[in-house]
Amino acid sequence: MKIKQLGIQNYNDVWLLMKEFTQTREADTDDELWLLEHFPVYTQGQAGKPEHILNPESIPVVQSDRGGQVTYHGPGQLVAYVLMDISRNNLGVRSLVNKLEQILISVLAEYRIEGSVRCGAPGVYVNEQKIASIGLRVKNGCTYHGIALNVDMNLKPFSGINPCGFAKMEMTQISHFVPEIQMAQVNKHFVQYFLEQFYP
Repeated sequence: MKIKQLGIQNYNDVWLLMKEFTQTREADTDDELWLLEHFPVYTQGQAGKPEHILNPESIPVVQSDRGGQVTYHGPGQLVAYVLMDISRNNLGVRSLVNKLEQILISVLAEYRIEGSVRCGAPGVYVNEQKIASIGLRVKNGCTYHGIALNVDMNLKPFSGINPCGFAKMEMTQISHFVPEIQMAQVNKHFVQYFLEQFYP
């Protein structure tokens, strides 16, 4: 597993790189985990319905090829893209999602935040508010896209959409519970629990 720290990136640029990596990888290509933040953007999942975009204002909307409905990415949100050969790792999509949810719950527990999951609505929630989203694409047994964890960001753009297709879905973030939170610290915890989960 190669881990790459990419800083803050334009969504389209990284999306193209993910697709290229996945299309050209071979049977023995190392899996990769890309950690980054995005400039403000709404991304619409493959089966995303346009009525869930309410008021995008000046934020661009990108039609993506991941699963799920519409979400928002912006600075202060930790994005982790999982470029993994799940067939080689004997994983199904559901088991991969379960592991990613457990990683996120473990990260939140570091800050005494109790995360939970919902049946039929991938992601992690705190007191009925969503704190992390999961959206993946599988091609030839390999995944790309991944998770987005709200750390310390402007949540207002979420009000311009029905997040993940749910009207009135309220969003939260780590800084609501830990005001002095640092992105680098959350990033470090995510990598730690990711490696423990997949490479014990």
